Amino acid sequence: MVSTGAVPNLAFRQLRGPRSAGEFAAAVRRSAREIGEQVACDARYIGRVESGEIRCPNYAYERVFLHMFPGATLADLGFSARETVRGRGARAADDTPGRPDIPPPPTLHSDTDEESDVLRRVFMTSGTTAMAAASLGLGLGTTAIAAAAVPVQRRVGEAEVTAVEKAVRQIRLLDDRHGGGGLYRRAAQPLRAAYALLDSGTTTRRSTSDRLHAGAGELAISVGWLAHDSARFEDARSHYAEALATARVAGDAGLEAHAFCNASFLARDTGRPRESVRAAEAGQRAAESLGSPRLLALLALREAGGRAGLGDRSGCERALGRAHKAFGRGTSDADPEWMTFFREAELEMLEAQCWSALGDWPRAARHARRATRLQDPHFTRNLALYRAELTTDLARAGAAAEAATAGHQVLDLLSQVRSSRIRAMLAGAAQVLRAQRGAPEVAEFLERYEEVGAEA
Repeated sequence: MVSTGAVPNLAFRQLRGPRSAGEFAAAVRRSAREIGEQVACDARYIGRVESGEIRCPNYAYERVFLHMFPGATLADLGFSARETVRGRGARAADDTPGRPDIPPPPTLHSDTDEESDVLRRVFMTSGTTAMAAASLGLGLGTTAIAAAAVPVQRRVGEAEVTAVEKAVRQIRLLDDRHGGGGLYRRAAQPLRAAYALLDSGTTTRRSTSDRLHAGAGELAISVGWLAHDSARFEDARSHYAEALATARVAGDAGLEAHAFCNASFLARDTGRPRESVRAAEAGQRAAESLGSPRLLALLALREAGGRAGLGDRSGCERALGRAHKAFGRGTSDADPEWMTFFREAELEMLEAQCWSALGDWPRAARHARRATRLQDPHFTRNLALYRAELTTDLARAGAAAEAATAGHQVLDLLSQVRSSRIRAMLAGAAQVLRAQRGAPEVAEFLERYEEVGAEA
């Protein structure tokens, strides 16, 4: 890797003050929305700025930072003048030795790589597609995804696009079985490889380019979900924003609807219900022309979850009504491949979460119980998830003995599933049940939970 000779940006670090990098990144995103900008700022980006790796922000970030700190200049914020990090003179030291006729690939501090909202994860140390294609094997201790190694300067074609699509399917399969906890870090490599292929700009035909955009965007969503399920919420938000930008560049309504669907779910899970509603509504607009009632049903459920978080019971019930109506229209050839998980069990689970958010615990428990009865046993992670929801709802509804039984079933699955979300749900249920420890069934569950379930 080329050394950047980075000098820490102490001025910017001082402006952050006592806030964490993640908290400051959230403030940046809020400020961006205030002026109509959209930036995928996360803790990692803040770290790159403070380390000096980013010497000058791109124009979108410049406008946001100057809005956040009125009257300040880029120099006041610790950045270098733009002209000193652009042009041949600024990058001469990074030129390839002995190859003056070949411009170097973007370095980590260049504006080209720095913060493209679409391809900001392209960290290529070579200008060829061979390295990217070779990176599409997951190496997760299972059968690796076949990746065609391509010669230097070969155009991206069927083999490379197929490798990206297989990577998406493999990650989803592993997540269904094991949850996101053990997969997220290792899934980042094929994601970088997919965007490196996309960034090469050398696809052979338009249909190939469209598939590559769709595959890279779906891979970003899949990796974002692994982050979401592992409680790496800022990482998840960044990946979903990346997928949304890819969708809009490619004009892919299906990918856009998927990105908004996951963004809505993340916003609900991180205490931003109003944002959850807006994202779900945007997803429904994107999905209107796609001919998939099931997709519209899922997006209506995402909206219902956001409205429940707002305490809007009537709005939640209206969205649930639309979801049931659309779901009742059945499957369609237009249903996206990624929606294989969305069956009646998932509908019941998402409705249970709505009633839980509204504090109607008995009603939530009824739907969660139906979800556990309907769930396909092949979806191991969801078996654990649904039972964790049932445990929580029963505990809060006062059905302590039944809650303890459901809790044991979750513990039985934890050796197969790694999910921070499921563990957090089970921890919440155990906390509620501690007040009823006098019941033998509850005491037995809590003893086992403290030995097994609370382990990292």
